[in-house]
Amino acid sequence: MSGQLRYIEVAERRARLAVGHRLAGAARADSPEEVAESLVALHGTDPASVFLAVGARLADAAKTVPEMERALYEDRTLVRMHGMRHTVFVFPTGLVPVVHASTGLTVAARARAALIKDMAKAGAPDARWLAEVEASALAALARRGEATAVELAQDEPRLREQFVYAAGKSYEGVHTVSSRLWRVLGVEGRVVRGRPLGSWTSTQFRWAVAPPSPELPVAKAQSELMRRWLGACGPATEADLKWWTGWKVTDVRAALKTVGAVTVSVDEGVGHVLADAVEPVGAAEPWAALLPGLDPTAMGWQERDWYCPPELRSALFDRSGNIGPTVWWDGRIVGGWAQRPDGEIAWRLLDTEGVGHEAREAIEAEATRLHAWVGPTRVTPRFRTPLERELASV
Repeated sequence: MSGQLRYIEVAERRARLAVGHRLAGAARADSPEEVAESLVALHGTDPASVFLAVGARLADAAKTVPEMERALYEDRTLVRMHGMRHTVFVFPTGLVPVVHASTGLTVAARARAALIKDMAKAGAPDARWLAEVEASALAALARRGEATAVELAQDEPRLREQFVYAAGKSYEGVHTVSSRLWRVLGVEGRVVRGRPLGSWTSTQFRWAVAPPSPELPVAKAQSELMRRWLGACGPATEADLKWWTGWKVTDVRAALKTVGAVTVSVDEGVGHVLADAVEPVGAAEPWAALLPGLDPTAMGWQERDWYCPPELRSALFDRSGNIGPTVWWDGRIVGGWAQRPDGEIAWRLLDTEGVGHEAREAIEAEATRLHAWVGPTRVTPRFRTPLERELASV
């Protein structure tokens, strides 16, 4: 059967990546919204990563910060919220109901049940009490428009209540109702993160009531998310799809069938593409990129050998599997980079095969471009990797 499938080789997958992910020079975008639409989701666990991922793909990188702040906080065409795998992402606003129905509902139910269970184990007030606090806190947030957790605890003091989590375990800790509740409400799609307290690298955010959005049937939402993601990242294997979405295999297969995905052959085995993406894609212009930690391209697939050689991973990933800042040449990762205390962008090649003078000049040009728009801001990845630490300290 595999012999009947069209084989999409690594070179073609990299060519698709160059254009589809806005990485080749001619494919760069004019706005953050274009970047987000092309990638479906921008990994938002590290706030700075979102800006760096967009900056690497904008035709005019100098516009990165003002354009991102416009999209996130003024026009709200992009929204930061929990999505797949209980992870924070930045999505196009129009995709919010799709993400919420396709992935958020299941995650939200687990998060709320876990909060109530943990409070009960600690002898904290019951679910009815929590519902009262929740209603009061949301009303306070609606009055304020945007507020920090600390400000909202002034309006509703019961948010400061504490309870012991995992008593007697090595990871025992004390949680506040506030810290857990706002996270649950975020996963449920009832609140969203607003402006940060500091600069664009800040990890502290204000909260805002989520704008109303239509409720979609789960199966329809899953099919739409599958269609968008496969359009951006196909070909992909079933393992890639299950990992990225966090869905059950049965949900993945049902969505593939609904969108009419076509099976193809890739080096990992059977892959899937949309019906309009079966035809061969020509080679893209050579390109270089300095992508941040947790970049959506670097984290887009579970099976990564076709763009990230296994021997590079000990230097580029942390122990939890989070990828750090990477240097790319023509569709594959060839090294890593870091920002030093004086602002210099330092980079190092780990794979020099096929990386000649042209590649090195292009990589250095990207480092210069990054240094220019980041300016005096200092960026330290939330998840630090061995190579990033080494380069940053030299």
